[in-house]
Amino acid sequence: MDTSLFEALRADKPLQERAAAALAEKGDRAALELRKDGTAPELAAAALTLAELREKAKAKFGARAARLYFTRPTLEQATRWPVAERRAARLARHADEVTDLCCGLGTDALAFAEAGLKVTAVDADEETAALARANAESLGLDIDIRVGDALQSRLAGAVFADPARRSGGTRAFNPADYSPPLDALLDRLKGTESAAVKLGPGIKHDWLPEGAEAEWVSVDRDVVEACLWLGKTAEVPRRASVCKEGRWHELKGDGKARTETGEVAAYLYEPDGAVIRAGLVADLATRLDARTAHPDIAYLYTDRLTETPFARAWKVEEVWPLHPKKLRALLAEREIGNLTIKQRGTGVDPAELRKKLKLKGPNKATMVATRIREAHAAILCQEV
Repeated sequence: MDTSLFEALRADKPLQERAAAALAEKGDRAALELRKDGTAPELAAAALTLAELREKAKAKFGARAARLYFTRPTLEQATRWPVAERRAARLARHADEVTDLCCGLGTDALAFAEAGLKVTAVDADEETAALARANAESLGLDIDIRVGDALQSRLAGAVFADPARRSGGTRAFNPADYSPPLDALLDRLKGTESAAVKLGPGIKHDWLPEGAEAEWVSVDRDVVEACLWLGKTAEVPRRASVCKEGRWHELKGDGKARTETGEVAAYLYEPDGAVIRAGLVADLATRLDARTAHPDIAYLYTDRLTETPFARAWKVEEVWPLHPKKLRALLAEREIGNLTIKQRGTGVDPAELRKKLKLKGPNKATMVATRIREAHAAILCQEV
């Protein structure tokens, strides 16, 4: 959306309200509804796109979504509001002023300002910077938002950076392809008193600089990001932060511990993705008095049921060889027609296996395809 069209849309709050109502009531015919009163086609389309994005943004922003402005790319990369609030509170313990590089639509800048920090936000794209300004004004926050190069901008004592991980609609998984590239950004941040860099959750540990804290964050079992903490904000080598039903839980360690290998037990635990990515499965195993059945597979087994926010638990009922024909007969005997298939370490395609099993019956269960030492196995279980 070019700047003039965006400003016209911002100035017409009644149009925004009509677009939201038309989208809810008319669906695909919403554009025709808006154009009945002579609204220009491009402005009507922009209003409907905004209404659609605001509805989608509720998952990240809650009620705030109705007051904010989005584009599809900026919403895709935007930090979830509870994550931004938590990060802002942590950074505010170390600084009074922060520079937000690659600010996008301004989620983190808004959270920093609400936490009492003086904020300068920078984005390389003029239209994106205009979006961030509109969002700051919408929430009544005083944020200095500028167009500039993240690698050349003046830095405050604390810095946050969220390098772009998309280009031309394609997601960049290699940090060297971020914009700006991660290595160049880390060079720029050397010597900064306090800094945080948001990364894709698939970041490889090879990219983590010495002395930094690497945190993986999940919200209701969805791993949403990784964050590097540098300088005074680095507290531990590795952290898994899990938000479950609105409450935060943290697991900390150095990522070097290894889990004892043994037999399958009465309960199977699947660690949260943030725990796995942070390399803290062994630390969780210690808490649960658990072990693995294969050193490279992150399922944990124990005879003791322990409530934890860091993993899901299943009661193990039976352990079978992973042979589709035998499994089909065994599942038929138990009249299991509703089967959740999970796999790790076997290469099995759950959809293809499901076809071979020809499930029928009123009962439901979970089957985990995995390895017990080197043997491929199917574990029938029920979630606790």
